[in-house]
Amino acid sequence: MSAKFLRRVLAACASMLVVAGLLAAPASADLQKPSQQWLRDSQAGLFLHWGMRTSPGYTSCSAWEKAITDGGWSPAYWVTEAKKLHASYLVLASFHSRLGYSRAWPSKIPGSCTTKRDFLGELIAAAKPQGLKVILYMTNDAQWHDEGGHEWLDSAGYSKYKGKTVDLDSQSGFGQFSYDNFFEVMKNYPDLGGFWIDNDNAYWESHDLYQQIYQQRPDYLLSNNNEDTPIMDTISNEQKTGMTPSYDYPQATYTAMPRLTEACFKLPDTGSWWYGGSNSAVNKALNIGRLVTNSGSSIKSLMAETAMVNGKFPSNQEAFNNFANTYLGAIWESLGGTEGAGYMYGGMQPGFWNDGAHGVITIKGDTQYVHVLTKPSGSTLKIRDNGYRVSKVTNLRTGAAISFSQGSGSLTLSGLSGWDTYDTVFKVETAGRTGTYDPKTVTLKASASASGHSGQAASDGDYLTYFDNNKTLPVNLDYDLGSAKKVQYLGVNQREDSVSYARSDSEQSARIKAYKVFVSSDGKNWGSAVKSGTLPSHRGVQFVDLTAVTSRYVRLQVTSTYAASSDSTRYKRLRIDETWLGSDYATTAG
Repeated sequence: MSAKFLRRVLAACASMLVVAGLLAAPASADLQKPSQQWLRDSQAGLFLHWGMRTSPGYTSCSAWEKAITDGGWSPAYWVTEAKKLHASYLVLASFHSRLGYSRAWPSKIPGSCTTKRDFLGELIAAAKPQGLKVILYMTNDAQWHDEGGHEWLDSAGYSKYKGKTVDLDSQSGFGQFSYDNFFEVMKNYPDLGGFWIDNDNAYWESHDLYQQIYQQRPDYLLSNNNEDTPIMDTISNEQKTGMTPSYDYPQATYTAMPRLTEACFKLPDTGSWWYGGSNSAVNKALNIGRLVTNSGSSIKSLMAETAMVNGKFPSNQEAFNNFANTYLGAIWESLGGTEGAGYMYGGMQPGFWNDGAHGVITIKGDTQYVHVLTKPSGSTLKIRDNGYRVSKVTNLRTGAAISFSQGSGSLTLSGLSGWDTYDTVFKVETAGRTGTYDPKTVTLKASASASGHSGQAASDGDYLTYFDNNKTLPVNLDYDLGSAKKVQYLGVNQREDSVSYARSDSEQSARIKAYKVFVSSDGKNWGSAVKSGTLPSHRGVQFVDLTAVTSRYVRLQVTSTYAASSDSTRYKRLRIDETWLGSDYATTAG
């Protein structure tokens, strides 16, 4: 029995015991488990903030419900609009602290607005036959209980229900109220996809809420907003801005694969997350770019639109959905069923290319899709090929053959014109990868490492393990090839657990900055550096090219990283998922 198979058997047995209530759920969720697969297969979701404070706003729950029904609300409309965006799930945020804590479903628990009509149940029923999941947003927050001069929470009603005094305006009291709602929802909606939780509440944590959710509903997913809570399946990253280019959302995320990661952002250019009465424009280039760059990093895009009381979207959002339906449909082969290339799933180098070009790459088997979101100033595109031998390149939309060549570690596409306004996609067919030494055959030792994260973890072919320098700089990584062999370049996938630029004094990049490379015949005498330089603080695979040398031992010495001392968490920290040595550059596959 293989070790991997044994781990799966033990994990399955443990999961059954948790469900049976015979074993406490772990403090952290499994990194990968079957219940996550539908979300891993997704690229996008539709975020719906919709409640009593949706414009024009209501203070009467019954009046709000009447306006919804009289306006012709239908769950089929939301499902249809989600499908236009190629979304696989919808997140309903009505029980929101800024929307009157509205429960768009019947509840026997007093404390805030609850409708007689089961809007949540109708949405789940409409989504299921279309292959879509519904996730329910739950807030942790009582601070907006009297927003607008109206008290939205009914402490007296809930206290009577509980048989004790509970102040819903306090975090603890609200924690009890919302805790009860989790269990009522779980009981009544077995087909719900899970909960999208807007930060933790101390009452929930002290009462093991998340463990109990997994016990009662093992197929539910749990997501937390802006907080990487280990027990949850997903971390969502809210409305990140300040990147260059502005559409490259992953630059502002900080969670390493294969952790499920989501980016949630507003499609309208201005306004709140919910409908406030305006019909804001929707920037096509920005939002198509966000969706594509997220897909290029295996990040899910949760796109927020502002439903009106009757459920309909303002005309500019409807128009964007209609545009996205056609636009994405033409290139969906390059997004659906793919992973981000240049990371743990292999693939060529994404990001910053020649002559101002920028984009990402997605990968599916031996086929890679180059998404050019910012075109180069000329007619040539040059991409680091990461050892992949290319056999054919075509324009995905037109099917036209593209002239290409390979050499010195790069794939060059030439004679390019007719760029798409938003995303020019080139389909690159490959015949495997060549010219690299199998990391498992290379011994890698570090001059310093954190416990459980030795140098060899960066050369074991496993992206679930990683090297950690224990915040020690300089640090040496010494490669032993076993005998003298040709070395042409060094490749490295650093752990993507920090942002890639300085977002603030305390949120900075933990990537390699200055480095030196040495070679040795005996692993003791290293002489002068054969290469020194600076790596860019970019996501994805990076390379150090050498004038070809023949050596048994190679040393990568990292002398500095990007994070400043003001970022105490990431200052001097270096983590590497995998690194390898290349013997030769790839050539075309004929």
